[in-house]
Amino acid sequence: MLFSAAASSLEKEPVAAKISPENQPKMETKRIGLAIHGGAGTIDRSKMTPDREREYCAGLERALAAGYEILKRGGSSLDATEAAVRVLEDDPHFNAGKGSVFTSAGANEMDAAIMDGKTLSAGAVASLKHIKNPISLARLVMKKSGHVMIDGEGAEVFAKENGIELVDQKYFFTQERWDALQKIKGAEKSRTRSAGKKFVITDQDRHGTVGAVALDQNGNLAAATSTGGTTNKRPGRVGDTPVIGAGTYANDATCAVSATGDGEYFIRATVGRDVSVLMEYRGMSLKEAAQAALDKVAKLGGTGGLIAIDQQGNIALPFNTAGMYRGYVNPDGKFVVEIYR
Repeated sequence: MLFSAAASSLEKEPVAAKISPENQPKMETKRIGLAIHGGAGTIDRSKMTPDREREYCAGLERALAAGYEILKRGGSSLDATEAAVRVLEDDPHFNAGKGSVFTSAGANEMDAAIMDGKTLSAGAVASLKHIKNPISLARLVMKKSGHVMIDGEGAEVFAKENGIELVDQKYFFTQERWDALQKIKGAEKSRTRSAGKKFVITDQDRHGTVGAVALDQNGNLAAATSTGGTTNKRPGRVGDTPVIGAGTYANDATCAVSATGDGEYFIRATVGRDVSVLMEYRGMSLKEAAQAALDKVAKLGGTGGLIAIDQQGNIALPFNTAGMYRGYVNPDGKFVVEIYR
């Protein structure tokens, strides 16, 4: 999506000439763009109450506002994506940060990544248990560690060394996510018996991710993604979110991508990098490349979606599920938020 940001360029005029309306300085149009997602899956409209739908939409709008305000002021795409994702991490409706799902051991383990399309620098963290905003630690890894990915205890030690506040695991507890874990565990037990209570497990119970992609006034792209993973996952399981080139990727020459869905399939399909190389080597448009990469996931048996933005500010938001929490800012500066297909 394209937005206008002014930069003046004065024309040559006679010294004594007055600046009349027809001789006003020409304005150079600079493009900025922002898109976000809050997870894709089987989102049943019939089971979504109006109040709950408004809560999800309000959360997406808050994230858009945080990122767009930075871009409007001439801020970087990195700052914009981090700010948007932090808002979603703080919102218990989404599976990241505060709203993270539980592992099979009843704990919360979070992953995140951020990438700078200008330099191809990236930072990623995995299996975090006490970091309130994993995306900010991922950016710190990119900026100060000399590494791309740090996980678990090592990542949290690095956080302490750099003044990032750690929180108790109780901070991440939400009743909805705990109930989802119990539901899945109950379903597993019932499958081992000939009879028992039937459990209906939805994608909302199982997984989710949040992410943002942006183009700033300097023409730089960035992508940021954060997740609590999948409900009932084995402790230590890491999905596609922190894998650069899978769930997160940005390159100023092509595009920025943030993915959501069945992480194991997105890793195997190298989705983020694939969108970029299809544009670079095959000359595909952003929309064509994004759909082709997602189609590869589907052929492997995976479901999900992605958001992507290119150098012209074009945005693609394909998904192969019933819905995807998503939003972007249109050329008029208005927020567009959608959930269903």
